[in-house]
Amino acid sequence: MCEVSVEQQQEQEIADLEQQDGSSMTGNGVILVVNHSRVRPPFSVVLATLLYCAEFISAAWLCSVYRKSHDVAWMSFTIVFMLLPAVLIQLTLTFIHRDLGRDRPLVLFLHLLLLGPVIRCFEALLVYFKAGKQEEPYVTISRKISLKKGQRMPIEWEIGQSERNLAAHRNAFKRTAVIQAFLGSTPQLTLQLYASIQEKYFLPTRLALMIITLISITYGALVCSVLAIQIRYDDYKVQLRPLAYLCMIVWRGLEIAVRITALVLFSSALTHWVILVVGANLLFFFFLPWGEFWAKKGSLTENVEKNFSKLGTTVVLCMFTLLYACINIFCWSAVQLDLSHRELIERKQHWERLAMYYFGRFLENFLLVALWYFFKSDFYEYVCAPLLCVQLLVCYSMAVLFMLIFYQFCHPCRRLFKHNIHDGLHWICCRSGSGRETGRMPSSYSTAATMVLVSEGPLEHLVGQRDAGIVDDMMEAA
Repeated sequence: MCEVSVEQQQEQEIADLEQQDGSSMTGNGVILVVNHSRVRPPFSVVLATLLYCAEFISAAWLCSVYRKSHDVAWMSFTIVFMLLPAVLIQLTLTFIHRDLGRDRPLVLFLHLLLLGPVIRCFEALLVYFKAGKQEEPYVTISRKISLKKGQRMPIEWEIGQSERNLAAHRNAFKRTAVIQAFLGSTPQLTLQLYASIQEKYFLPTRLALMIITLISITYGALVCSVLAIQIRYDDYKVQLRPLAYLCMIVWRGLEIAVRITALVLFSSALTHWVILVVGANLLFFFFLPWGEFWAKKGSLTENVEKNFSKLGTTVVLCMFTLLYACINIFCWSAVQLDLSHRELIERKQHWERLAMYYFGRFLENFLLVALWYFFKSDFYEYVCAPLLCVQLLVCYSMAVLFMLIFYQFCHPCRRLFKHNIHDGLHWICCRSGSGRETGRMPSSYSTAATMVLVSEGPLEHLVGQRDAGIVDDMMEAA
């Protein structure tokens, strides 16, 4: 979100270049922009590193407090949720940057000390501050379709070595932010909130850790949503405005906060049953992609890593599926997995799955809160339990409302949608009123079309076959 203004400045510079004859029109109508503007600062890399260090340090500090007070159980779980994402982040950074095949002993040693994000952040900052001091030739050309005032304009621009290296760092830290959020921060926040309820007071250190984890979860969910948009609309230059980020923050923040609160309240009343609830969710979302893979009778993709065997590929896919399942336990992942596809992500958006997920999650949260209301302990005798239940359900409904507002007014590619919310509601009302299925959706009268419960066809590409020297744009911010 911090890089939005920089992206807008870059768009303005491209427009200025077009007006000043700094761009050229190729034979197929593609505008070639020679972009010599400054390299964008790696704000997302710095932010992800700060969240990683802050959560790790605060969790370690809280473990020392638990050790002094002889709270062995809280200390053990805190250490597990502190070390698990840290180790996975080191493996992810090593895997993405392919350091095992390179002679970099210092970097590998810092990864063993769980300081991989720190050294990667210093590398990104070093590349940024060295960029622009001497002119460097471009290493590749990126081609995207820019949406301006409803018009599709194919644009090509040159990418230098520094920009490419920073893009690799940004992409790596996007993945680590999601891992940190859903494999570390969400269980950590759930644990500390449950510990606070059981001990009936908030430690300052514990409160600080809870605030940091909530920020990390919100940022990870935000990155997950932006990545989903960029993957699906890969041929378009995706640019989100500050209002879109604000809408997504409210949507994701309310959704995750209500989900964690419902789980913690339920666990305070029925402690052992929460293991069954979380385990059932985890197993369902973990085996869902594999079930679809076996139903399609597909074969494992061979593009995960060339040097991997079948076993290594299966292990990587299992870890990827585990992350997917952990995300869906707490919020909508915004993507569907396709293990037979080389990108592992299904670009086609299934709106019916989105509707079923939020409807099912609303019912589950309602049941969890209702069971807590009937089996709550005496600790909540000074709390208005009915009001708390209503507030949680209203907040989750507001999260769904902000999601609809995002798709209706703030989605960067909303003009590519076929229908809007009005069309979907009108179609459902007409279908239920007539008692039979209408032939097709009515045409939309709005240019800000959005989500409906129908499958959407493939996007119309204005650009033909890509040249061998053209690669995908990796310069979008988280």
